[in-house]
Amino acid sequence: QVQLVESGGGLVQAGGSLGLSCAASGVTFSSQNMGWFRQAPGNEREIVAAMRWTGSRTYYADSVKGRFTISRDNAKNTAYLQMNNLKPEDTAVYYCATASGNLRIGLSVGEYDYWGQGTQVTVSS
Repeated sequence: QVQLVESGGGLVQAGGSLGLSCAASGVTFSSQNMGWFRQAPGNEREIVAAMRWTGSRTYYADSVKGRFTISRDNAKNTAYLQMNNLKPEDTAVYYCATASGNLRIGLSVGEYDYWGQGTQVTVSS
């Protein structure tokens, strides 16, 4: 049974930082592309960042480029999202997701197979 468990969300002031973690089990983590998505109330779930299973390629949404960093530690079966210079518009529930490894990094919800339960990130102004 595949499980993805996010942690690290919380409340932070604008300009602050948070680090999210996504611990995976039941899946060969090292062969999975990883994605971080977010969903704000009334909005669709959107891609934030993604990383190819090899770690050699990453993608960032324009809204987070230069502020967020995706990484992974295959030895720990864990993916990370470091978020710096947070803005109120970053407020959302953040989800990690996995997809069977391939060269193309998926950017849409439908391209991912397994999802975590989500963790709330709230940025106050």
